[in-house]
Amino acid sequence: MPEALGAAFATPGLIWLCLTVSAAGLVRGFTGFGTALIFIPVAGIYLPPPVVVGVMAVMGIFANMAVLPGAWREADRLDVAVMASAALVTVPMGLALMAQLDTDFIRWIVALVAGFTLAAMMTGWRYSGQVSRPSMAGIGAAAGLLGGLTGLTGPVIILFYLTGRALAQKVRANTILCLAILDCALVTNLYLRSVIDAQLLAIAILLAIPYFITSLIGQAFFRPELERFYRGAAYSVIALAMISGLPVWS
Repeated sequence: MPEALGAAFATPGLIWLCLTVSAAGLVRGFTGFGTALIFIPVAGIYLPPPVVVGVMAVMGIFANMAVLPGAWREADRLDVAVMASAALVTVPMGLALMAQLDTDFIRWIVALVAGFTLAAMMTGWRYSGQVSRPSMAGIGAAAGLLGGLTGLTGPVIILFYLTGRALAQKVRANTILCLAILDCALVTNLYLRSVIDAQLLAIAILLAIPYFITSLIGQAFFRPELERFYRGAAYSVIALAMISGLPVWS
C-alpha cells in the first residue's frame, strides 16, 4: 500500500483533481447533487476513462454509506430491484463500449451529457410522463449503460425518474439505493477487468478526504433562504467543469 500511495501522489494533475473534488463537495453539501457532473469532465483531462469511472464509483460507495440505512427503510425495494436489475445487465455493456472508443470521443460524450443535464436543470425540464415498471427498467438500463461508458450514473435517473408521481421521499430513497448498487456494480466489473487496483484505491482515498471535508462545510453553511443562490453557484461550477473538460483544450 505505501507504494500505491506514493504512485497516487504522483498522479498527473493531482492538485487540480483535489481542487475539483473539493468544489464538488461544496456543491454537494449546498445542493445535494453535482459531484459527477463536476468531477468527471475535469478528471478526464488527467486520467484514462476506466480510472475516472473507478475512482468516481469508489468515492460514491463511501459517500453514500451514511445515507444507505435510511434509504433502505424508506425505499420501494421492488422498484429499486427493477431498475437495478436492468442496470446490472447494461453496466458491462457500457464498460465494453468504453474500451472500444477513443478517449477524446468519450470526453465529448461526457461533455454532451453534462451540458444537456445542466440545461435541463436550469430550465426546470423533467420527464413528465408516467413512470411505469417497464419505464423504470428502461431508466435503469440507460443509467447502467451511461454509467459504464462515462461514470455518469445519475443524470438519467435525475431527469426521468425523480419527477414521478410517487412520494418525493420514497423516490429519493429509491434513487440513493439504485445509485449505490450501480457504484458497486461498476467497482465489481472494473475489478474483474483488473482496473481496480491498489493505486486506484489510493487515488480514490486521497480525493475522498477533501471531498468529505468540503461536503461537511457545504452542509454546515447551507441556508434554505439562499437556495436560489446556491443553485446558481452550482450551475456555474458545473458549466466551468464541463467547458474545462472539453477535448479542444488538450
